Amino acid sequence: MNPAIPPPDCSEVTLGGALGLKAFLGVPAGAKGLVIFAHGSGSGRMSPRNNYVAQRLRHAGLATLLLDLLSPFEEADRRNVFDIGLLASRLRLAVDWAAANPATSGLSPAYFGASTGGGAAIRAAAGDPRIAAVVSRGGRPDLAGADALMHLRAPTLLVVGSLDGIVIDLNQAAAAVMRCEHHLAIVPGAGHLFEEPGTLDQVVELASAWFLDHVREKAS
Repeated sequence: MNPAIPPPDCSEVTLGGALGLKAFLGVPAGAKGLVIFAHGSGSGRMSPRNNYVAQRLRHAGLATLLLDLLSPFEEADRRNVFDIGLLASRLRLAVDWAAANPATSGLSPAYFGASTGGGAAIRAAAGDPRIAAVVSRGGRPDLAGADALMHLRAPTLLVVGSLDGIVIDLNQAAAAVMRCEHHLAIVPGAGHLFEEPGTLDQVVELASAWFLDHVREKAS
């Protein structure tokens, strides 16, 4: 995919005022909810894996927003990539933007976080009753902090590869702190990036079902 061109069923939008954060927005006809992506480790709207997941979610009837959580200037400072509070604030900004945008204002928002983005998604969702659901892929929910984990109310799905040893432990520890509806799914034969054949498709199936179940509940 050309880095300057959004996917065919998406448009490029800019949010964050002076920050000028670029994003790809895709809203299929009859969309049932909006999934906002929290990329990990400095990745952005061009993430191949997240774009693949987003494309499949749109085919399942969910709108998607893949955005750069940091401006190019901010990305130059690697500390910002791991600043969970900063990343979470950008996700909340995206929810505010979506609530004011005519194409998405009627859609329940949810988060899909990957790697460090999983921690940012949980931090952003904690205390925000607008968030219908959270899915974390190979995520670091522990980075959200114990307070956020305890106060999270959005139903949360943690997806980890069976070969991602320490991350399984971190997700199990985070799940033990959560008081919301949650589930830990371990994908057999998958590593941290879900590069093994068929493993990312299993993530898509799990995430689609989780989102559709919970955005419908919120809308009803």
